[in-house]
Amino acid sequence: MRSLHSRPTPSARAPRRSCAIVLAAALTGSLWTGTAAGNATAAAHVDDHDAEESTPLVISAKRVIVRPGKVLENAKVVIEDGEIVAVGTDVKVPDGAQQLEGAVVCAGFHDAWSIAGVEGRSAAADRSNSAALAVDALDPYGQETTLQELVEAGVLHARTVIGSGSALGGIGAVIRAHAAEPLLDDAAMSARLGLVRGGGSFVQVQNPDGSFTFRQEAPRLDPVERIGQIDKLVSELQSGEKYARDVAKYEADLAEWNESIADKEKELEEDFKKAKKARDKKVKDADEKGKEFKEKSYKEDKRPRAPKFDAEKAALARVAEGEIPLVVHAERAVEIRELLRLTESLSRLRLVVAGGTSSLACADALAERGVPVIVAPRPSDAGGPVGELDPGLSLAAELHERGVEVLIGSGGRSARASRDLPHLAALAVGHGLDPDAALRAITLGPARVFDVAGHVGSVQRGRKADLLVLSGDPLSSSTRVLAAISGGEVVHTAGE
Repeated sequence: MRSLHSRPTPSARAPRRSCAIVLAAALTGSLWTGTAAGNATAAAHVDDHDAEESTPLVISAKRVIVRPGKVLENAKVVIEDGEIVAVGTDVKVPDGAQQLEGAVVCAGFHDAWSIAGVEGRSAAADRSNSAALAVDALDPYGQETTLQELVEAGVLHARTVIGSGSALGGIGAVIRAHAAEPLLDDAAMSARLGLVRGGGSFVQVQNPDGSFTFRQEAPRLDPVERIGQIDKLVSELQSGEKYARDVAKYEADLAEWNESIADKEKELEEDFKKAKKARDKKVKDADEKGKEFKEKSYKEDKRPRAPKFDAEKAALARVAEGEIPLVVHAERAVEIRELLRLTESLSRLRLVVAGGTSSLACADALAERGVPVIVAPRPSDAGGPVGELDPGLSLAAELHERGVEVLIGSGGRSARASRDLPHLAALAVGHGLDPDAALRAITLGPARVFDVAGHVGSVQRGRKADLLVLSGDPLSSSTRVLAAISGGEVVHTAGE
């Protein structure tokens, strides 16, 4: 079952779970204006809450970005026991509260595509499967320095994945970057198209001195092989869909069987005396006639048989039924177009495309289906429009203009890459993306897509206190992270 560590209640957007899927998933000092930072109480990581009872914290800022597009001027945020309890321009400051101040307060940044916190071999595994869990591969002790760098950059959350070398990479998790603490154990399943195994062919290459050498070319997939990978992925999803139907039928049959047994037992109980009297008479009549009395055999309806449990199909069933999203790494237009076509019959599937270098060719279809795209811009990419098939750093802007929801991620290239997330968002703004859309792409957007928007991603009462105190605009290159609050705990202050 899904496990949200900070709060067991699912987010408002999380699909309603069927009985079938439940069974299938049984699987610095100047920053402080009050008391000293060292007095903050550390959070205790448990399933039902994030922080032990602690001293209230109040943050004052010239601008509080409640969510992209909604800003409060000269406002305060009050935090108690790891949760935001008040946001506004006229809020009561609790007695004895610790206080922080800055130019801007906003939600912590969220990398939608990362391998932060995951043990290296698991992140790159090429033999993963649909039932593998990223939470089982979290290794905070091996990445302490890297994780701290993420927090210092303002990246407080990451959808971290495993099995990047596998067609199906298993189920990723949303973690708090501070200590790689899981916020949601089962954020999405990952898949990859265009995966090539083995080396390519050798070709003869003439050197500048006239000599010849052989060079091994990178292996390539032809269009037929690419479509074949999509066919296989969709077939896997359909097997999961069938598994869900089989489990649902079993549950319905079992409920009917239990009801019929209960009715029969009630009937037998009510008619026991009458039935006993009738039986005694039949026994007596048989004795008088010198015949043997034969008991009428009672046949109980056969109990329905449960389908054999299959962990991989159970995980795929959750995806096919829309309980968790499916993130497919696909770069080419032909892959994305065919993926959209072949998954059209899976009406509950919550599809997300990652990469999408050539996704502009399919932008209208993506927008119509409501499929988000996780863009992973590289600083070395060509700037500005360079054609429909590869728009470079303007991809996020052009997709957004076409109505596609854009998320921004580091691309899972390395754990340390996640620290560049705000820089990547700023590059997207520099190449045409609306600033509010860019901020949403690294805060509320991924929180919504991966079912934690009811807990993080915005600065609202009732949300968990995973916040940034900044010296200026969130996406400005000159802005510093003055403080980072994770689960109500101050986990970073500038200068420390």
